[in-house]
Order: sequence, then structure tokens, then C-alpha cells
Amino acid sequence: MLAKRIIPCLDVAKGRVVKGVKYVDHTDAGDPVEQAAEYDRQGADELVFLDITASVEHRPIMLDIVSRVAETIFIPFTVGGGIRSINDIRQVLIAGADKVSIMTAGVLTPDLVNQAAGRFGSQCIVVAIDAKRVPRADRDDDYLGPAPDAQIEWRVWTHGGHEPADVDAIEWATEVVQRGAGELLVTSMDADGARAGYDIELLRRISEAVSVPVIASGGAGNVEHMREALVEGEADAVLAASIFHFRSYRVAEIKQQLDQRGVTVRL
Repeated sequence: MLAKRIIPCLDVAKGRVVKGVKYVDHTDAGDPVEQAAEYDRQGADELVFLDITASVEHRPIMLDIVSRVAETIFIPFTVGGGIRSINDIRQVLIAGADKVSIMTAGVLTPDLVNQAAGRFGSQCIVVAIDAKRVPRADRDDDYLGPAPDAQIEWRVWTHGGHEPADVDAIEWATEVVQRGAGELLVTSMDADGARAGYDIELLRRISEAVSVPVIASGGAGNVEHMREALVEGEADAVLAASIFHFRSYRVAEIKQQLDQRGVTVRL
């Protein structure tokens, strides 16, 4: 069995790491270069850097910070935010990223995924999916655990979670994999920052629908939440921010506890 990956995430705005709850009320969480170096020392398997305001502000990604982070760490490094073209992808890879995350531009111009995979290889093209449940009066959406028989729809949101798209999240996941995406970064907007657990049913349905690795994002509050995402949600990796930025856990501690719970990780 392949080892499950533990991935800290740096959401960056105005040159600083920030963390919000359900995409609002952001709190400063430090310098991105310093945080990246710390997670490398702690034994993170990978690192994700997301320029969370680039798309909504219609500006390029902060390549200077990407370069400084890349020079500091020695683990695989995914960069996203404001990626709109093949040239943007090239510039991010030149700056030191190992993989590039596409979200808004992929929804607006799906052929970008095909072009990127064809030019750079599927192995470095990650499609990020920000998904939000469509509310129903007869369902309690505070419960995000396993619900295989529940009638649930998720819609994709773009521009850093600010704009809804009329796109079904699971259908979009299968489409982008067919277009060449080598990995999916799936974030539950309903769970993000709440530290009450991932949307397990969203993860499970996408993981079972696609043939590429799925990274679970949004909702990590403790080790058990991560175990649930990796086992019940069938994710290949878990991404977290708050619990690492504010030192609730260290990466090595997470790995040790997951190993004790029978999850295969790189110790």
C-alpha cells in the first residue's frame, strides 16, 4: 500500500500566511518562507502554497515568494492561485514549483487542463476543486460524515471561493481527470477552517469516481479527522493549515498517531 501523505498548506494573502473560516475572517499566521522551512524540518511529505487572492484580484501570482520558498525547502512543492495560462504555469515551474494547481481558469477554460497536461505532463498538473453543498431543508448539513445513501449535490465555486459556478463537483472531478489532471485537491467549503472534520462523503464519492490521487482539504481539527479522511473518505493525502500554523500539532506527531491507528505513512 502506498503511504498516505501529510501536507501543510500555506494560504497566502498580501505576502503573509493567513487562515480563515469558510473562506472569510482571515487571521495572520506568519511569514510563508519561515513557515515552509518549519514544515520541511517537521517532516511534511509535501507543501502546498496557494495565493488565495490572485484570482479575485485579477493579478499574477507572487513569484518572488514562490522562489524564496522553493529555495528553502527540499520536499515536493505545489503552487496555485492566479494560474490562467500555459505561460503562467511555465513561470511557476521555473520559480521552483514541482506541481501547479489550477482552479478558476480550469472551470472558465477547461482546455487549459488538456494543454497543461500535454505540455508539462499530468504528474505536475493538480486541479483544485472548491466544493460546497447545495442545501436541502430535509438534510442536516452540519453532519459531514459518511452518508452513502444520502442525496447530496456539491457545486464548484471559483475565484477563491467567492463565485459559484453551475458545475457539479463530482462530474467536474471526473472530467478534469479525463482531460489529463494527475491529482485533485478537493476542499469542502462547508468544512473549511471549522476544525470539525472533513466532508467525508464528498471525498469518498470523488475518490471512487477517479483514478488519480485525491488530496483532502478543509476541516482538519485533530488526528482522528485525518484518519477518517484517509480511510472512510479514501483520500490519498490530507492537507491542513490551522492545526499546523497555530501549533496544535507537529507533522511528526500526526504521523506517529496515524501509524498507531493503522494508517500507512512515511515516518
